Amino acid sequence: MTHPYSAWTELDNGTVPVRDGELFYETAGEGPAVVLLHGGVLDQRMWDEQFSWLVGSGHRVIRYDSRGHGLSSTVAGDWANHDDLCALLDALDVPSAVLVGLSHGARVALDTAVAHPERVGALALASPGISGRAFTDPFILEHIGAQVAAIGAPDGMERYVEHFLRMWVDGPHRGPSDVHPGLRERMRASAAATVEVHADGMGAGMPVEVGAAGRLSEIRVPTIVFDGDLDSTDIAANAHAITLAVPGARRIRIPAAAHMVNLENTVLFDRELWAFLSALPR
Repeated sequence: MTHPYSAWTELDNGTVPVRDGELFYETAGEGPAVVLLHGGVLDQRMWDEQFSWLVGSGHRVIRYDSRGHGLSSTVAGDWANHDDLCALLDALDVPSAVLVGLSHGARVALDTAVAHPERVGALALASPGISGRAFTDPFILEHIGAQVAAIGAPDGMERYVEHFLRMWVDGPHRGPSDVHPGLRERMRASAAATVEVHADGMGAGMPVEVGAAGRLSEIRVPTIVFDGDLDSTDIAANAHAITLAVPGARRIRIPAAAHMVNLENTVLFDRELWAFLSALPR
């Protein structure tokens, strides 16, 4: 596949006020709106590759750092990510958008589709999280426990980030040495920056979610789900649950990839995402 990429120079960025804070965003391009939602502990830069070609494909592409991540505000109390997203869309004068989210970003996309269905035109969900579904995979539970234990320790930040990498970059079927070192370092640097900048917000508030696990059948927009064959059983179960419950949803299993499917098998991910977007009414 040849990406419909063309050079673009007009990049707009800035901040949008939300309750008790602000969100940092970037946007470029013209056409139907596509919003890229990053994974937890990461930031909008994890979409660099997709942002570039989507801008040249006849879309207005928006990406932003969720509250408590990247260049957005540190958490200062309870908040709702789906309401934050709608505040961003309001500020950018976007009535509705296709939401492309990975992991935590997919979780936010699903909550938005349930709580604010008029704002969502379609969903592309990669390695999806789902609000209202607990982790059960022993591999994930072990590393979450180790992360909690690391908080406040002298080397806690480094340990916290390493357990993040073990869960969500290496995955349960590989060791650190089995993952491309450039990818692992890119994710480590992004996660370390978020943890360092937003450390004061840990425990300062709780996200208000809609419990999408029990409301998936309410979603009535075109939906595609991606998951990697080297990811956790929890993520595979989430992908399966969405595909069963959302009318017309289609699942694509990405080979040779764990959680970061857009960066580990980029060619296949981009080809399938482009085919999905191309089939949507404009």
